[in-house]
Amino acid sequence: MLEKALVGTKRYYGLLAILAGIFALGFFFYLKQLNFGLGITGMGRDVSWGFYISQFTYLVGVAASAVMVVLPYYLHNYKAFGRVTILGEFLAVAAVSMCVTFVLVDMGRPDRVFNVFKYPTPGSVMFWDIIVLNGYLILNILIGWNVLECERHSIAPPKWVRFLSYVSIPWAVSIHTVTAFLYAGLPGRGYWLTAILAPRFLSSAFAAGPALLILLCLLVRKVSKFDPGKEQIQSLAKVVTYATLINVFFFFCEVFTVFYSQLPDHMAHFKYLFVGLDGKGQLVPLMWFSIVGMTLAALFLVNPKLRKNENTLAALCGLVIITTWLDKGLGLMTGGFVPNPLEQVTEYWPTMPEAIIALGIWAMGFLVLTLLYKVAVSIKEEIKA
Repeated sequence: MLEKALVGTKRYYGLLAILAGIFALGFFFYLKQLNFGLGITGMGRDVSWGFYISQFTYLVGVAASAVMVVLPYYLHNYKAFGRVTILGEFLAVAAVSMCVTFVLVDMGRPDRVFNVFKYPTPGSVMFWDIIVLNGYLILNILIGWNVLECERHSIAPPKWVRFLSYVSIPWAVSIHTVTAFLYAGLPGRGYWLTAILAPRFLSSAFAAGPALLILLCLLVRKVSKFDPGKEQIQSLAKVVTYATLINVFFFFCEVFTVFYSQLPDHMAHFKYLFVGLDGKGQLVPLMWFSIVGMTLAALFLVNPKLRKNENTLAALCGLVIITTWLDKGLGLMTGGFVPNPLEQVTEYWPTMPEAIIALGIWAMGFLVLTLLYKVAVSIKEEIKA
């Protein structure tokens, strides 16, 4: 089936060339980072996790969201999702590929990642995070590719594929839960020290991931003869609606708990993000846009008329993606480190090389996604013909 990815229009090859060019630019700056060290980034002693790990955290959620199409299709026999399940699984493959790459570029010595397997430490959450991430990647590749191959030949998937599909459902939840534990297990960071961090991660994941999948479905419909289906898109829209509402609710639960209890260490992080602290607050406008935009998107999505209009739905899904990215991709990381345990405020912002490397990894992910979607859509069109 790989040959399907090698045949396309000029526009298709142009897209591949642009994505490959951006990836090459990012790789060039990564070689400079590899030579110079992480001093090329904006990270330092007080903020030791930065833009790379924040993107990793956000993309783990996008990968985990594939369960929102796999679960109804395999567990509840919702056959309508059969048209989009493969798109969700291939989105997960691309997202996990980016996750793994972001972790590698965050390491000063990427070769040391092999120490995790050479000297396994089950007491470390990082050890389990690597296990569940790589396991989830393998699961989605095996399931997606074999299901697509069976569809092409009009035969039922083997029983072992169906078994792996069931395994992938709790596994998807586990990858973001374990990622949340990486943060919640650090007692010196009040912003992360909350029992609902994992539920917050999952709610934002089930909002942003399906929102991105909706946009991809609309794009696939526009550029190909394959229609993922209006019913499927509207079902995903309901998932985005409820997940966004729950995510907003969890956030305000955190705000109430922190400020009603008047715990200074915990309040300091929220103050820095939303009003500034010690005269520093470069993230304040972005965080207000994030929470206000997310709340408005949730309220608008509740309205069936707005949700059923696909133009409005696309705009609201875009807003959900942007606001959850600002909350989890910038605010979560920086808010947890600033101020530090000694109550000092050291602001962090990614440098240009850091941003270009991150952009290169995103381009790599969308390059993988484009190739996989080209194969999937070509097979779907072949079956229809």
